[in-house]
Amino acid sequence: MWKKRILHSLSPYLQALLDFFFPRYCLCCRRRMSPGEEVLCVRCQADLPRVRTISFEENDIARIFWGLVPIEKGISFFHYTPHSPYSRILFELKYHNHPEVGKTMGRMMAEELKATSFFDGIDLIVPIPLSRKKERQRGYNQSDWIAWGISEATGIPTDTTSVVRTKSNPSQTTLDHRQRRENVRDIFAVRHPGSLEGRHILLVDDVITTGATMLSCAETIARACRVRFSVLSLAWAGHS
Repeated sequence: MWKKRILHSLSPYLQALLDFFFPRYCLCCRRRMSPGEEVLCVRCQADLPRVRTISFEENDIARIFWGLVPIEKGISFFHYTPHSPYSRILFELKYHNHPEVGKTMGRMMAEELKATSFFDGIDLIVPIPLSRKKERQRGYNQSDWIAWGISEATGIPTDTTSVVRTKSNPSQTTLDHRQRRENVRDIFAVRHPGSLEGRHILLVDDVITTGATMLSCAETIARACRVRFSVLSLAWAGHS
């Protein structure tokens, strides 16, 4: 016990020493970060273009799922704009082998939402799965890491095995809404419906644009078992 206390008391000094020899820089403004700052500096964290909504039940994100699956709540953390400084968060997470960015941002997002009623009644976190091919190429599923950060902040368990992605569909980037819906049709499967039955599931992804991928996953789960959904993403690229 006393060893843990000593290490805890020394940790700020050790971090300061590490920062001196191995400086860390804010992903957005590239300024050198101080001890205690993670991924974003305090200034960029304060200026993050957060998604503001009056109601978790009635907003543009939740509306995507209305009448299609039993949706409870929906929200994203920040607005995504291509080539903005904040777009670097997703770029580093997905393409520069920095899964820890997802965990830190997931924890940051959850800590802010804990002050609201968003997580009330949610039983399980299910990150949107990648195909085996894409996960092998990337080395990890970025949504898993976001989910683990949320779980760390809330204590809600994650399930990364009950739902799988059975097809590696082409990129959605250049597709319109109808094409996106068709592109993600029947690409998911439920392996362990008993683990999900009767649960209020929080579906987690890195970014929502039209919501086609998340909706396809929710529809697949809803066909396999009786569940309720809430949805949460790090970024929102849709139009309000």
